[in-house]
Amino acid sequence: MHRAMRQAMRHGGRGFGHGFGGGGFGGRFRDEDDGRGRRRRMFDSGELRLVLLKLVADEPRHGYDLIRQIEDLTGGAYAPSPGVIYPTLTLLDDMGQIEAAESEGAKKLFAITDAGRAELEANAEVVDRLIARLTEVGAERQRTDSASVRRAMGNLKAVLMNRLGDRDLDGTTLHDIVALIDEAAQKIERL
Repeated sequence: MHRAMRQAMRHGGRGFGHGFGGGGFGGRFRDEDDGRGRRRRMFDSGELRLVLLKLVADEPRHGYDLIRQIEDLTGGAYAPSPGVIYPTLTLLDDMGQIEAAESEGAKKLFAITDAGRAELEANAEVVDRLIARLTEVGAERQRTDSASVRRAMGNLKAVLMNRLGDRDLDGTTLHDIVALIDEAAQKIERL
């Protein structure tokens, strides 16, 4: 990393990407910052299992369909990986909460069982909160997903990366760049 950029980051800058790739501005959900610089996962232990169970209860689904359904709920801000979905489906099947249903083609279609329905009923409030949270992520993305904002941010990033890569960049110019960015952030916050 360029020395001037490291200095800017040490003096309060966070660098690019942090905050812009998340739920808004067109990026994929990167899991929320917990306020201490660590990222919080989209789902805590057992939550994804309940979401999948709810979606399968709504209608029989296969793994890829479940990924797309969660992505749709979040407005495209988050899509769980197959490496998370398929082991969770296997766990639900092993627990007897879902079972493979008849399907056309090679994709395995899953349907809920009586044990799965009982699990959903026992956790109805948690499931409702989880679905609401996913929907809120989608609503937030829709509010903030503006093509003109993404274009302006991309333009700012390109100009800054070009300027910060300049070997002749002195400390005064770097300070002026940081001050301009901070001023713009403050003005946007006051809107």
